[in-house]
Amino acid sequence: MDIVDLAPGDPRVVDDALPVLLALRPHLSAESLTSVYAEGHPQGLRLTAAYVEGRCVGVAGWRVVALTWLGRKLYVDDLVTAEGERSSGVGKALLDELEARARAAGCTALDLDSGVQRADAHRFYMRERMSISAFHFTKLL
Repeated sequence: MDIVDLAPGDPRVVDDALPVLLALRPHLSAESLTSVYAEGHPQGLRLTAAYVEGRCVGVAGWRVVALTWLGRKLYVDDLVTAEGERSSGVGKALLDELEARARAAGCTALDLDSGVQRADAHRFYMRERMSISAFHFTKLL
């Protein structure tokens, strides 16, 4: 498995990563992903993709942020494995890569939010020794 970072403007963002991301983020289009990534990249957003034999099989969107209550953390915006590749180690490989990057960046934590309906993902995160540490509240505007 090859894990690579995708830069804004890289055609693999739309050609490879978008089809995988759509399983988690069905509202995305080529235009909206391109726009969000162009805006988010200067803010720290990164897209990292896992490839097997030239096929994108997983994508992680992430960033390092500093918070008053925790200090520096690596926050995972998106972690998704292609439908036919689930339970094959792709998610674990991406999560392990992100943990290594978090440690290298001096982060005190790696965290993410996961929709309450994603029971399979929750089992995976708990197997990876992550804990449920908070409620996340949202007010759409």
